[in-house]
Amino acid sequence: EAPEPRINGARVFGARPGNPVLFTVPATGVRPIAFAAKNLPEGLALDARTGVISGAVDAPGTYTVSLTAENAKGRTRRDWRLVVGERIALTPPLGWNSWHIYQSRVTDALVRRNALAMRDSGLVNHGWTYVNIDEGWTLYPGEIAKGARGRDAWGRIRTRPGFPDMKALADYIHSLGLKAGLYSSPGPTACGGSVGSWQYEWQDARSYADWGFDYLKYDWCSYDSVAQGTNGQDRAMRPFALMGRALRGQRRDIVFSANGAHPQWADSLGVNCWRTETDIRPSWSTVANAVDKEVGLEKYAGPGHWNDLDMMLVGEVGFGGKSCPSYLTPNEQYAHVSYWCLLSAPMLLGCDLAKLDAFTRNLLTNDEVLEVHQDALGRQAERVWKNGAVEVWAKDLEDGSMAVGLFNRGFLPEPVELDYKWLQIDGKHRIRDLWRQEDLGIFCPACGTKPFATELPGHGVQLIRLFPL
Repeated sequence: EAPEPRINGARVFGARPGNPVLFTVPATGVRPIAFAAKNLPEGLALDARTGVISGAVDAPGTYTVSLTAENAKGRTRRDWRLVVGERIALTPPLGWNSWHIYQSRVTDALVRRNALAMRDSGLVNHGWTYVNIDEGWTLYPGEIAKGARGRDAWGRIRTRPGFPDMKALADYIHSLGLKAGLYSSPGPTACGGSVGSWQYEWQDARSYADWGFDYLKYDWCSYDSVAQGTNGQDRAMRPFALMGRALRGQRRDIVFSANGAHPQWADSLGVNCWRTETDIRPSWSTVANAVDKEVGLEKYAGPGHWNDLDMMLVGEVGFGGKSCPSYLTPNEQYAHVSYWCLLSAPMLLGCDLAKLDAFTRNLLTNDEVLEVHQDALGRQAERVWKNGAVEVWAKDLEDGSMAVGLFNRGFLPEPVELDYKWLQIDGKHRIRDLWRQEDLGIFCPACGTKPFATELPGHGVQLIRLFPL
């Protein structure tokens, strides 16, 4: 990373009127960095040392704030838009989820360890934000049978011994400039059998807000066993509509992620992210299958509502109680991250953040790649061309440029020559390789220059950005 300051991450942020705002200005460069902001709306304050913006804004509207970051090596400025209204999650979530590495063994201490690692590794300086606890924080049947009750006399959900104080945990995560997430189910139990939210949706939403959590993953699971008297679309929509109202009724912005909601109607119920694929497994084929499901779903994605392809398979991951490096090759990991960025899918890491190796950290901190993911226009890429093992995906970006991914699904290297007709563009463009962060030249097929051409390695990608000239 360069020693001079650079402000990274999303250029737009959504908050509801009167609800708490927490945004850490993501910035790299030699520390200490002094942060400043002009035109902050009334109700917000910036910590000049940490870059954390906090407070609340009552008046709806769009506020353009001028952010600056300065250190001994230089000074930089960037505009940041705060949109106060009914939309949150204006860019896809970036964060971590406990399931792949810990499953039901997750504890308060392990969550704190990964939250601290997200900050200390510098991921927070590139826009990584959420620290999410998956299943394992509420009681399981065997624990309830030993004398503990799943809820207290007022219906408030109880936690496992490994989570003694949920508010203290959320406060700790917030103190690092990060946000906290939880997991539940609309059924009586979650997927692994722990206590779910059925018939206690409003109590649970109130608890999440009182504790200070910012994200809820809501997993269909056992709802089938209690969904009597309903069928079809109404049966599918009902539990998400109920929890959506409960979350919206709190004086806190809680991103709502649903497994089992359908892209056609999820957004209308207040769902911000919805799974479009079953649980991803540790193999390249499941990555490819998840991507294939996205063809045609781009029309449902946009600021505040995103198609979710499941968690990331990079870094030190764990399945079946074992911890090991990613099952994907380096080329497959580049392709994995490129797909999720182009598709504007939530990126939730499933690895042990305290064991980030240099390769994985570099994979997750390339700001030119992450800009494609966090672009304020909020478009999801479309597959514009496919021939055999080679396919091309493209998405428009807010500044008028275009991000394009050229992928090779096969095992052997494949040549590809980019045809502007696939992208429905013409004229002169500067093409930049985003992973290598280098310009590849000026291309204008209509002007007589050769088209852009490259050779893709097996299961590999070239992620480029075309700037019109």
